[in-house]
Amino acid sequence: MQVDPSESSASSSRATPPPERAAIMIVMGIVLLYALWTLRIEPAPSAGPVVSVNAGPTSLTAEMIPLVSGDEPIVEVFTKVGCPVCHVIPGIPGANGQVGPPLTLGVTGVQRLADPTYRGRASTVHEYVVESVVDPAAFVVPGYPERTMPVWYGAKLSALALEKIAEYLEHQTGNVPAK
Repeated sequence: MQVDPSESSASSSRATPPPERAAIMIVMGIVLLYALWTLRIEPAPSAGPVVSVNAGPTSLTAEMIPLVSGDEPIVEVFTKVGCPVCHVIPGIPGANGQVGPPLTLGVTGVQRLADPTYRGRASTVHEYVVESVVDPAAFVVPGYPERTMPVWYGAKLSALALEKIAEYLEHQTGNVPAK
């Protein structure tokens, strides 16, 4: 049996790559490894020691800003807060709302505290006004819808504004039409 030397070299060239092909693969592998090595993620160099300071909240949100400070005149406090939209308030221009009860608490406050359905903790009309803003579900005046007074007012009024509102309302005895 004779072996043709041309057949032998053809089959061996298919089994093993020529030297140029092997060299190209080695170079490509080295380039790929180098690229991966240079692209690895490294921490940025530090300019010096990092000092952490706790400065409180990182951002100011609308929920943190009171609607009024309490330094405003009482008419402005009620108007900016929006009370006139739902309530009749003696002495406040445009306060003709019909959704909530009239705010004549100099007359009705004691009655509300004595109401058998009252579940709150207030013992004075002043405390009742504050409680009505901070926890409107503590007492809903009979004849008016539940869950209409916004529960977020307590968080959106400054303490001074809430005190100013309570001081004003506990003395209101004006005549308003009954519902």
